[in-house]
Amino acid sequence: MNSRTLSRLPFFVVTALLFLASCGQRKNQALAEQPKPLDPVIQQLISNMVTIEGGSFMMGARTFEEKSIGGNNEPLHYVTLSTFLLGRYEVTQAEWAAVMESNPSYHQGDMLPVERVTHRQVLEFIDRLNEMTGMQFRLPTEAEWEFAARGGNKSMGYLYAGSNRAEDVAWCGSDADYQPHIVGTKQPNELGLYDMSGNVREMCHDLYNYYTTENQTDPHGPTKSIGALTKNYVTRGGNYMNASNCRVAIRTHSEIDFFDEMLGFRLAM
Repeated sequence: MNSRTLSRLPFFVVTALLFLASCGQRKNQALAEQPKPLDPVIQQLISNMVTIEGGSFMMGARTFEEKSIGGNNEPLHYVTLSTFLLGRYEVTQAEWAAVMESNPSYHQGDMLPVERVTHRQVLEFIDRLNEMTGMQFRLPTEAEWEFAARGGNKSMGYLYAGSNRAEDVAWCGSDADYQPHIVGTKQPNELGLYDMSGNVREMCHDLYNYYTTENQTDPHGPTKSIGALTKNYVTRGGNYMNASNCRVAIRTHSEIDFFDEMLGFRLAM
């Protein structure tokens, strides 16, 4: 309707028409600004976050068997943690692809753990995921990882995450046919978490360095790392290639831009 036509109409009619047009514009703008619905894969990822009740534990190698694997997992030290959330499963290739629109993994499969990703790339994944969801995902600290793997406040003191027998809970070595498997297909640990003793190694937030003896509360790791020319981060858990290194106490590390087919991660909040 042009201005000449409007000028011939009664004032109250013109006002009503202008008001309706303004409402329509606001409605269209509001619809345009609404966030896109989350991909069902991401919705499932969110629903698979498990509440880990806070508590205290002795962190590090406790027994001769745990000490024998090495990896700078001594001395024992007392750690207190606040309640946090941790992924029930390792992040899958489908979840990675839903956020990053790519899949760098060597062993392809939607429900296999994502691998061949660097620590730096994982931080980018988390930034994008947080922007997409409005949530605050992150990598677990090393203390959170070990507390959860040992069963938290429900710990039965197992050598592996949920059992004293690796074959119950861990895809590793010949039992895994030396390849990764669909997440969540072994038994869970006491907290309902899967694959913390096998499948792929998992990245932690902390820089890699020696343990100290002091008591700690919600530690976030040292301020510098050892063993690399660049930043060197803690990795925990076993992997599908090595049957001898699937115990909960195993402690490994990787540089910020390192990747291989045996390294992945799970999320915390």
